[in-house]
Amino acid sequence: MSSPAPAHTLRLLLGDQLNPQHSWFQQVDAQVVYVLMEVRQETDYVLHHAQKILAIFAAMRDLARQLRTAGHRVRYVALDDASNRQSIPDNLSALAAHYGAQSVQWQQPDEWRLDTQLQAWASTSGLHCSVVDSEHFLTARDDLATQMHGRRQWLMEHFYRPMRRRYRLLLDEHDQPIGGQWNFDHDNRKPWPGTPPAPTDWRPTHDHRALWEMLQRCGVQSMGEPQADAVRWPLNRAEALECLDAFIAHALPHFGDYEDAMASQAPRLFHSLLSFSLNVKMLHPLEVLQRAEAAYHAGHAPLAAVEGFVRQILGWREYVRGIYWAHMPGYEQRNALGHHLPLPHWFWNGDTRMRCLQLSIRQSLQTAHAHHIQRLMVIGNFALLAGLDPAELHRWYLGIYIDAFEWVELPNTLGMSQRADGGTIATKPYVSSAAYLQRMGDYCQGCAYHPKLKTGPRACPFNALYWDFFARHAETLGANHRLALVYRQWQKMPPEQQTALQAHAQQVRQQLGTL
Repeated sequence: MSSPAPAHTLRLLLGDQLNPQHSWFQQVDAQVVYVLMEVRQETDYVLHHAQKILAIFAAMRDLARQLRTAGHRVRYVALDDASNRQSIPDNLSALAAHYGAQSVQWQQPDEWRLDTQLQAWASTSGLHCSVVDSEHFLTARDDLATQMHGRRQWLMEHFYRPMRRRYRLLLDEHDQPIGGQWNFDHDNRKPWPGTPPAPTDWRPTHDHRALWEMLQRCGVQSMGEPQADAVRWPLNRAEALECLDAFIAHALPHFGDYEDAMASQAPRLFHSLLSFSLNVKMLHPLEVLQRAEAAYHAGHAPLAAVEGFVRQILGWREYVRGIYWAHMPGYEQRNALGHHLPLPHWFWNGDTRMRCLQLSIRQSLQTAHAHHIQRLMVIGNFALLAGLDPAELHRWYLGIYIDAFEWVELPNTLGMSQRADGGTIATKPYVSSAAYLQRMGDYCQGCAYHPKLKTGPRACPFNALYWDFFARHAETLGANHRLALVYRQWQKMPPEQQTALQAHAQQVRQQLGTL
């Protein structure tokens, strides 16, 4: 390294802290060097989707360009730099010595893993280390725990309503919800009949082939299709704002009606695909929420659609972050139902005859994205019914999805989807037989299995697995009042039908790889 101009402060920017509007950047200071780094520590802690690595690294490089253009000093450590130690703490130590810096600052990390790592390094570095807020979230880490203190169950609805009032969203002059109710979830469960037509993909296209060649040269392992010559994820805030504009104009009006629908020919339907831009902080949640609310007041989008979208961001997104910080460390190891089966091989290639899983997994591998019903009621539903290991499933979700960072993915997977937390989040397991999947879309059409058959070689595996799941876990779930109807139905079945269902489910669980 040649001797650089000295600097008294290094400011670290992580790969999910790509907000050019952070207050850090309001003043240019020649004594401050902004540090961004591509490290194997981050590419390798789980097997990531190729597009996730490409999109994050490309966006980091673009932010570095923006900061330099604005006059800031930037040190960008590329993955193949000879001086790269491939770990964040080791690079910080080397760079502090290189610049003669006495102070290192970073924005509060969103993952417990990185938060703990940086704190441990700070305690032994001999440097003056300090942490600032990322200026992104609408709550502090511990707000949910404080609000829910003493409650047996931390229901999202108890969090969501005060948040609506706190941020004055969709309220009338009396501080009551517009439309007379807080939640329009029951209005947002329609299958898509094919009209109105799904909007064309409004996202930009980027050629990241040079970056992909570098990743391959360095030996970075990944899953999924890189599509490096046409990556469809925003590179910066300007592009993210264009995507927000397009969603509000073309999809939000129909988002509510069809947010739970599944359509093989229209995998995006009316979803926003803004979660990547939000989770790497190109967009601020409040600006997104206010744009959606303005669309309602302008008569452009119906209340049920806007409320459903607001609930996802203002309610659920902030809520699961609070769950994460209240229960880490240790949350990732929970396995309340004692499920331990390994993931079948087709989670990595989609080669299963179950069409719903084939479509959902192949889409995930092709695009690094799936909407919440594909994640929860197709892939997650099957995993829970079959008894797949929740920790292994968590690592798969964390790796495959472009928007997956542990603070948001872990509570969704272990809590909402797999009930591995024993019901901290969900009041009942989110499972269904084939009937729900058939009702919500066309995924059952042309499948090797029949959605109405419960046993036999052509029976949809979801059916026997569904009843077997409740039979196996009757001691744990039988007293749940929300499952009373399910257990009454099970108890009314003739013993020979119960035996046949359980035997078929056992056969399915022993042959997951061949389904």
